[in-house]
Amino acid sequence: MTHRFLALGDSYTIGEGVAAGERWPSRLAELLRASRVDVAAPEIVARTGWTTAELDAAITDAAPRGPYDLVSLLIGVNDQYRGATPAAYAPAFDGLLARAIGFAGGAPARVLVLSIPDWGVTSYAEGRDRAAVGATIDAFNRVARAAVTAAGAHWVEVTDLSREPHDDWLAADGLHPSAAQYAQWAARALPAASAALGY
Repeated sequence: MTHRFLALGDSYTIGEGVAAGERWPSRLAELLRASRVDVAAPEIVARTGWTTAELDAAITDAAPRGPYDLVSLLIGVNDQYRGATPAAYAPAFDGLLARAIGFAGGAPARVLVLSIPDWGVTSYAEGRDRAAVGATIDAFNRVARAAVTAAGAHWVEVTDLSREPHDDWLAADGLHPSAAQYAQWAARALPAASAALGY
């Protein structure tokens, strides 16, 4: 049986600045296959710059045909960047999490949510209040994690990875993760994805 995988998100899911095969959902699918789990290439509904509202509208337009065996969600950095508050983010995220669970056939155990990485540590954030960016990202992640835990889905923490100091950690734009960082995200997501698929 070939498992179907739907990945929902923004630039971090579409892999801005890296090749298609270097996106973290693609790397995750490769790791699953290496673990003898038959999984199809991920179907991706994601675009650079999308907020929660834009992803929600895009999902409606794309009309993915579930159920999927695995659904991932990573969204919120653009809400934060545009000045939304964690309180405003909460209901928007809740709605997208509910849609993700719906695409997983109503099974939250088939859904994994990645934390929002910290763009405040990147060279793109030069001249900004890096500590304030990081603190707000943490607040958004607390909102998302609480919802994910309450729903019974899988939480995958990658924010700490985004904050690690590596020379090869960013793409050429100085903002988005490099292929090397995405590979670590995929490795971090592998146990949750395996559990979601029953392995």
